[in-house]
Amino acid sequence: MKIFSKNKNIVIGAIHFPPLYGYPDFPGVDTALENALKDLKSFEDGGVDAVILENNYDIPHKTFVDPEVSQMLEYLALKIKEKTKLPIGISVLWNDYKTALTVAKRAGLSFVRIPVFVDKVETSYGIMEHKAYEVIKFRKSIGVENVALFTDIHVKHSKILSKHSITESALLAMEKGSDAIIITGRWTGDAPSFVELQQVRKQIGEFPLFCGSGVSADNVKKLFCVADGAIVSTSVKTGEDDSKEINIKGYDQRIDIGKVKKLMSATAID
Repeated sequence: MKIFSKNKNIVIGAIHFPPLYGYPDFPGVDTALENALKDLKSFEDGGVDAVILENNYDIPHKTFVDPEVSQMLEYLALKIKEKTKLPIGISVLWNDYKTALTVAKRAGLSFVRIPVFVDKVETSYGIMEHKAYEVIKFRKSIGVENVALFTDIHVKHSKILSKHSITESALLAMEKGSDAIIITGRWTGDAPSFVELQQVRKQIGEFPLFCGSGVSADNVKKLFCVADGAIVSTSVKTGEDDSKEINIKGYDQRIDIGKVKKLMSATAID
């Protein structure tokens, strides 16, 4: 892909912001930025190919975030952009493509992640409808057709309501304007089904295919036999998993440079 310096074995590090303005435990914008820059440095020094920003701990999520959160995401993205030459993307949960694309425009980001693009799913935060037409239309209306769309199919933390199989969803995403397809496991920390990855790869040919959850140093080599890249975060954070935490790790757990280096070493082509 043009965004990255290579077409295979692409690792995108996810920088998870703490709860933002209006959410319990919001630690302040200075702390949010400080933590994000620490994670950025660990990802950079560890050798990843890009990073993606995400309001992971804004729970309960909303389909479209409040204006204050949107403004804070823009501020944080601009500050992070100043500190790195890596390509940067953004995902605004739960499915706020308008904020994601607007921040991408204003901060000069390279791609956005859209959790629900061609499917209809039921989540803990309501039913999310497919928005492919609206996403493409909005992206064009604000003049950022150069910002790539990384779109999930049968996304994690949801029950699929559409009748499409995962391969049908993949083909539909391509048809509707996706630039890269993401496949996840069922929950945070779960790797995608290897069989499903193979099935989708067979259908989409050389179209970009990414793993969106559960990738670690232990399984990345196998997954990259099929997928072109992965978005990673949880497996390279410090500390132990927390069974009470929906995101497996807490927002105060930072990216571990040693784990990043181990992951990147495992992706090396033999």
